[in-house]
Amino acid sequence: MEKGSLYLIPVPLAEDAAKASYTYLHQDVINSIQEYVVENEKTARKFLKEAGLKCPQSELIIHDYGKHQREKVDYQKLFASALQGKDLGLMSEAGCPAIADPGSEVVAEAHKRGIRVIPMVGPNSILLSLMASGFNGQQFSFYGYLPIDKGARTKKVKELEQQSQREKATQIFIETPFRNNQLLTDLLKSCKPQTQLCIACNITGSDEYIATKTLAKWKDEKIDLHKKPCIFLLYAG
Repeated sequence: MEKGSLYLIPVPLAEDAAKASYTYLHQDVINSIQEYVVENEKTARKFLKEAGLKCPQSELIIHDYGKHQREKVDYQKLFASALQGKDLGLMSEAGCPAIADPGSEVVAEAHKRGIRVIPMVGPNSILLSLMASGFNGQQFSFYGYLPIDKGARTKKVKELEQQSQREKATQIFIETPFRNNQLLTDLLKSCKPQTQLCIACNITGSDEYIATKTLAKWKDEKIDLHKKPCIFLLYAG
């Protein structure tokens, strides 16, 4: 029996950006699948409705892969239908599944079972911010979250700055939204004035903000990033 496929379905990054974040190809796939693995069921169901789901949502099978459920997942049960020929969809809370996202574990398990994995085109804040930064897009690294400890964070920031200067590479990282302002303060204190920083905030949203300046110029800016989804890009090349 031919196995089903695992479709990696991107979800809009911002609540008011849904129509700019999916294509008719997504609609075709969404209306051919009735079983999903999701990080946030509420977000997933809202997106499916906006994307043109035709079947009643009560008919969907939803596997919760949220923060408090991951360690309890029975992968054999999760992939049972796919092993019997039915397609399965994977959705993150926002953006592309498996990129800076725990969905990568689901993808890895699919490969182990010989299930075809099909990534779909969609919004990814890391790549969109890199595109808009003006920094080196041929050599870059994404580090995820920097250390919370202030001393360890300062050390890491200086290491990234030195690596960027040495390799002419863009360094990309993120922070929990409620600590964005603290991270910016630490960058201003730790980095050289001529080093460039791009801040990409609420990408694809109606209040999207993307700006690239030297650290010296950022010191003159009054900007509040509190509780806003941001990507930080550093370039000292």
